[in-house]
Amino acid sequence: MTIELPKDVRQQAIASIERYFQENMDEKIGNIAAGGLLGFFVEEIGPVIYNMAVAEVQERLQTRVMEIDLEVNEDAFQYWRKYDQAKKK
Repeated sequence: MTIELPKDVRQQAIASIERYFQENMDEKIGNIAAGGLLGFFVEEIGPVIYNMAVAEVQERLQTRVMEIDLEVNEDAFQYWRKYDQAKKK
């Protein structure tokens, strides 16, 4: 699966990389070089982050599925209980 950033997100990320280099490195980085660096990180490290996020969501969903019986459970054999309670009133 190829990870592609929307155009506006890509532009913001490139601007952020340029600013990072400007404020933290001894040399500036141009727009094209920043775009190349971003592309490298998205292709090289992006899948790792993506897979970690998928695993976390999967774990959370599995927890929710295991607890679904608590949320939607209905007690059986309630007819006579309701009948007896109505009779007491």
